[in-house]
Amino acid sequence: MTSTDLHPEPTTLRAQRRPRTDFACTACGATQPTWAGRCPGCGEWNTLEEVVGRAMASAAVATTEAVPAPTGCSELDRALGGGLVPGSVTLLGGEPGIGKSTLTLQVAAGRARAGGRALLVSAEESAAQVRRRAERLGVLEDGLWLAGDADLGSILAHLDRLSPDLLVVDSIQTVHDPDVTGAPGSVAQVRACAHRLVAEA
Repeated sequence: MTSTDLHPEPTTLRAQRRPRTDFACTACGATQPTWAGRCPGCGEWNTLEEVVGRAMASAAVATTEAVPAPTGCSELDRALGGGLVPGSVTLLGGEPGIGKSTLTLQVAAGRARAGGRALLVSAEESAAQVRRRAERLGVLEDGLWLAGDADLGSILAHLDRLSPDLLVVDSIQTVHDPDVTGAPGSVAQVRACAHRLVAEA
């Protein structure tokens, strides 16, 4: 085995990467990650074409998919620049006991109250424990779904079944993928589980 076998040339690594696919409008140049019959940028029909790895002038990049949705918590919205952007991932960190679980429960309930569907997956508590907290806070909503799961496959199955507008995972450090070596909370597990959830978002 040679050193080049252990350290492939950069061109080899580039060839192994999967190119990103977007859809660009032939009328206005706006792009979006999924195909639609009507361009969200200019409103023309059947003008979106698949493009791979295309760079665009900043003025031509559509921002319609990146409009923040308010969470219902004004201070959090201010910190997030207006709210949560669809398709984005936000990591909330802090010392134990400062209220991360309470805050995310309130955000999920706020999305449900606004007519959306929110799924809160607690990998640290049962669904019954989270429900009791929701009752104490007065945030039980019809569109708020709860699950007590730490298995990544189960979380993905919930996503497929419910298609929520908002997913809250509390916390990523306790989520486990059985196909990845290492205990929950290990660097390998956190990296793999977070990467998969980002891809799902």
